[in-house]
Amino acid sequence: MIVSKSKKKSKKIEIDLTGPEGNVFNLIATGRNMCGPLGIDKAEFTKEMTSGDYENAINTFEKYFGDFVILYK
Repeated sequence: MIVSKSKKKSKKIEIDLTGPEGNVFNLIATGRNMCGPLGIDKAEFTKEMTSGDYENAINTFEKYFGDFVILYK
C-alpha cells in the first residue's frame, strides 16, 4: 500500500521512500529478509526487483509485500 505521509499510521511495517529506507538496495534487503517467513523465493524476488528502474522496484516490492508494508512517498 503506497500512501501519502499525512495518512494515519497502522500496525504494518512503514517505509519512507523519501528517506534512507527508500534506497533500492535497502528495499531489496528488506524484501529478501521478508521472503523466507512468507515462503517467497528470494532469487525470484531479487530478479524481479532488479529487472527495471526504481519505479519497477517499488511496484515489485508492493506486489510482494503490500499486505504487510506501507510505503510512504
